[in-house]
Amino acid sequence: MLEELTPRQIVAELDRYIIGQNSAKRAVAIALRNRYRRRLLSDDLRNEVIPKNILMIGPTGVGKTEIARRLAHLARAPFIKVEATKFTEVGYVGRDVDSMIRDLVQEAVRIVEREKMDEVQDKASARAVERIVEILQPRPRSKVQQVAGQVGQQADAFAEVISQLFRNGGAGEESSAKSSTSPPQAPEPEPVQDEVETKRQEQIERIRNRLREQVLSGVRDDDDIEIDVEDSVQMPMMHVMGGPEGGQDGSGGMDMQNMLGSLIPRRRKKRKVTIKEAKEILSKEEAQAMIDTDQVNREAIERAEQTGIIFVDEMDKIAGRSGDGGGRGPDVSREGVQRDILPIIEGSTFQTKLGHVRTDFMLFIAAGAFHVSKPSDLIPELQGRLPIRVELDSLTRHDFKRILTEPRNALIKQYTALLATEGLTVIFTEDAIDEIAKIAADVNSSMENIGARRLHTIMERLIEDISFEAPDVDAKTVNIDADYVHSKLDSVLKDEDLSQYVL
Repeated sequence: MLEELTPRQIVAELDRYIIGQNSAKRAVAIALRNRYRRRLLSDDLRNEVIPKNILMIGPTGVGKTEIARRLAHLARAPFIKVEATKFTEVGYVGRDVDSMIRDLVQEAVRIVEREKMDEVQDKASARAVERIVEILQPRPRSKVQQVAGQVGQQADAFAEVISQLFRNGGAGEESSAKSSTSPPQAPEPEPVQDEVETKRQEQIERIRNRLREQVLSGVRDDDDIEIDVEDSVQMPMMHVMGGPEGGQDGSGGMDMQNMLGSLIPRRRKKRKVTIKEAKEILSKEEAQAMIDTDQVNREAIERAEQTGIIFVDEMDKIAGRSGDGGGRGPDVSREGVQRDILPIIEGSTFQTKLGHVRTDFMLFIAAGAFHVSKPSDLIPELQGRLPIRVELDSLTRHDFKRILTEPRNALIKQYTALLATEGLTVIFTEDAIDEIAKIAADVNSSMENIGARRLHTIMERLIEDISFEAPDVDAKTVNIDADYVHSKLDSVLKDEDLSQYVL
């Protein structure tokens, strides 16, 4: 997949979801293509080529996060987004920066596990159907199995006799007599395949075949069935060292369930569900049992190391502002967080519960508004590890109009599709879309600029009455024009104090 995408094609894919910001799209497209180029190098040179990390500079809501997320989706790479402000310098209470690596590895595990489960889905579904058929019509025990069961019961009884002798001390003639008692002999098995037994088994097999067809075809999807499933509730005290969750961020410590494996059997419970639900539950359980967990973990670590993408937002919040006296007071830990992040971006090895993970070849995309501080306020070492600088543009009225209509996930498309589920056809006229875009641009310029997120607020306010009344209205077509937009939003826009809270 990755080798099929040229930088131009990557930008074209991003254009389907994100309006404008061509410089940022080109930068990430080149970074993604370089990963493919690196794989074609010789082994000795490949290890010398490290990703060129990116710093995106621009106000909130202009597409920084969405560009990084869509890029990871294209590359089918593990991706996480973290906020730099959530971390604190070592020694302070809060999340430590190492947790971003652990989170990325867990995301890689989910991706690889999902891929492996998809590979065995057909077999898992077939096994799930067999389990359902076995519940509906169990196979009869053969006479050999019945005899074996009787022998087992007799052996248990004999063991109880011996145990009783030892408890009584083993003395006296009575004990001697009992101790010489030979174990009961198993009865000779009768011929298994007699005519009556054969016909009985053939009849049951025909019933099972009929049931199997019904389960596969979905005829019995609404029937109830009781299945035995693994209890999703974890055993208490599963983690040791670092509290019940293995650390403040829930990712440290030792996982006792994974360490002891099958020595601690997982609890199971009975659930009454429909056959349709049972097929889904049992298919997932069977697929989970068929995949090799160790192989999944190995591939996840490799995937995280070689293709992982970490998006670190709000970098400007941990930068020391010019003339702030070195970050004294409540900002004392900001430079410390930068220094803690530095070795991760530089390339280090971190211990996770799945093994050691190297960060040398992960791609880091940092971002921030930098409207108060500047990228030069970051510590020099960190600046050097973010060599590609991309400035994103503030969104204009024209951009807002395109965002409303052009992307595959455009807001107008989302709202019309949602209301169509109620049988309601909503039509936005061209002048209505122009007016919505104008209002978004005006509000952003007069108040806090939150970019495209302003459109969400305005659209919710605009559609509120229609959404509320949609199930009950008789008219099944609603036209939203400029007059309708003004009738819903003018009263809020005129009241500046109210608009600060509503829009």
